[in-house]
Amino acid sequence: MSEDKKQEVSEEEIKTEATSDTQEVEGGNDAEAQNHPTEEACAEGQAEPKAVDELAVMTDKYMRLNAEFDNVRKRNARERVELIQTASKEVIMDLLDVLDDCNRTEELLQNDDIEVKALKEGVQLVFNKLRKTLENKGLSAFDSKGEVFDVELHEALTEIPAPKKKLKGKVVDEIQKGYNLNGKLIRHAKVVVGK
Repeated sequence: MSEDKKQEVSEEEIKTEATSDTQEVEGGNDAEAQNHPTEEACAEGQAEPKAVDELAVMTDKYMRLNAEFDNVRKRNARERVELIQTASKEVIMDLLDVLDDCNRTEELLQNDDIEVKALKEGVQLVFNKLRKTLENKGLSAFDSKGEVFDVELHEALTEIPAPKKKLKGKVVDEIQKGYNLNGKLIRHAKVVVGK
């Protein structure tokens, strides 16, 4: 045989095999369809009662699990909202004592016959109490003056010529302190950097 004839024969064989495979697959689907009852067969009562019962049990389980999952999701969302709303309650409760001290100090300031020294001591006590309360909640300030400028900790407001060579690239002045809360930076220090 010539090569053209061999090629034609092999192409015909491939087409014949593909057709027979397609028929087997379609026939297989028909066989599977006959083994599994359709909805129409179930509705007409032709399917086995056992299969209908299993379908009902599985549908019931699915519906119950879906409802339980939905309830858990809603409960978690509700608890998250409550947590966010009351998260700062403990801090506020502790700060109320400081607020009471501030109110007492304000009343004393209205009094004309108060000593300046006593007033200073009272205000200092209120500030110390406020600092201590915040430190107990995990707040800590960090000093930046004289430190090497670090963009992770500092926000440069301006650059000025360094008064000394050793202050070049370092923080010359601190305008606003930076703070960490439980070891995590919550506010960058606002600083002036020497150049």
